[in-house]
Amino acid sequence: MGDFETVTVVGAGLAGCECALQLAKRGVRVRLVEQRPLKSSPAHHTDGMAELVCSNSLKSTRRDSAAGLLKAELELMGSELLECAKRASVPAGGALAVDRERFSELVGKRIASEPLIEVVREEVTSIPEGRSVIAAGPLCSDALASSLASLIGAESLSFFDAAAPIVDAETIDRSIVFSQSRYEEQGVGDYLNCPMDKSEYETFMEALLGADRVVAREFEQKDLFCACQPVEEVARTGMDAARYGAMKPVGLTDPRTGRRPWAVVQLRPENAECTAYNLVGFQTNLTWPEQKRVFRLIPGLENAEFFRYGVMHRNSFVDAPRVLDDTFAIPGTKTRLAGQICGTEGYTEAIASGLLAALNTFADVSGVAHASLPRTGALGSLVAYATSPATSPYQPMHVNFGIVPPLESPRLKKRERYARYADRALQDLTAYVSSRDDLFG
Repeated sequence: MGDFETVTVVGAGLAGCECALQLAKRGVRVRLVEQRPLKSSPAHHTDGMAELVCSNSLKSTRRDSAAGLLKAELELMGSELLECAKRASVPAGGALAVDRERFSELVGKRIASEPLIEVVREEVTSIPEGRSVIAAGPLCSDALASSLASLIGAESLSFFDAAAPIVDAETIDRSIVFSQSRYEEQGVGDYLNCPMDKSEYETFMEALLGADRVVAREFEQKDLFCACQPVEEVARTGMDAARYGAMKPVGLTDPRTGRRPWAVVQLRPENAECTAYNLVGFQTNLTWPEQKRVFRLIPGLENAEFFRYGVMHRNSFVDAPRVLDDTFAIPGTKTRLAGQICGTEGYTEAIASGLLAALNTFADVSGVAHASLPRTGALGSLVAYATSPATSPYQPMHVNFGIVPPLESPRLKKRERYARYADRALQDLTAYVSSRDDLFG
């Protein structure tokens, strides 16, 4: 073990827990500070480590998707939380979804088993002295956000985020709702599907558009990160918008009619026992009574009981290209940011950001070169995008193949092009990891 200075990691979410574990694995003492349960946020429900506050899905595992590629990259770099997620997985077709409680429990046990990590339960109201990683998430306390804004000399930007409702599986009408993943045989698949004909869809959309919202004003487009837009805001863009988005019926066949429905609402299991289901893509800002009224118009959910209603909360992120360097550090300080507060949006992205923060913080304390991941990769391209001064205006971004360097080969069909992106990325990252025993050895 090296004689390294102790690092304070603020926030025991996905990024903070991954960062703490990676630092401890490299012999660095960590003071992991979490304000829950002394003080909670509008989105959290527990005081557990790495609580998932919105969906329980970490997205696709297909290597020829950007989300799947990121998981492969995390595996190459030895992610601790990805391993926990695999152990807590629930059926979700080609996606990695987890039992929230099991996942949080596994991460908590992993943290508790690490003697170099000290967990402190208190609110952090200012940037800690010494070396620190701020992984407080997009819902960090007002005091810490104010301290951070003073340090970076710029106002934090903000947007609204929303979580979807969860229903009791026992209250789903299985005579209407059918099991099928897209393009698989009827009766096969990890999703339940609530089919709608045209009349049912139009009735539902009218109710959705007329329902009372918690935040009454019309949202400005800049306030809404597109991947987390409330379903009612999507509906406001056009009657068929939801039918071409979260409610698209392609690849599904209603066994009652033998035909593709006009629209569907998909339900994804929340736990391994499949006792609770999440309404996929149904993040919402409707009041709770309105959610009960409107969502019970969905065929098969007429008598649904809700374990959790959808909620909406304000998220903040910094203007990373203007205030952070290419390691997500604040220039001239010993403070680095990680997770969604950097604008790297998504669960797996938060884990990856925490891992990268640990690598670069370890580089700081051990005197080796910072990690400079290949830009051809999912994570490398996201970091490059998020820290490039040319990125303006800056908005939260998931990993995607639109920000990776183009291929030199002739024009290919999308799926083949994505497969080539993945092959190139993993080849480049494998070579990089092999060349950096000082970080990964």
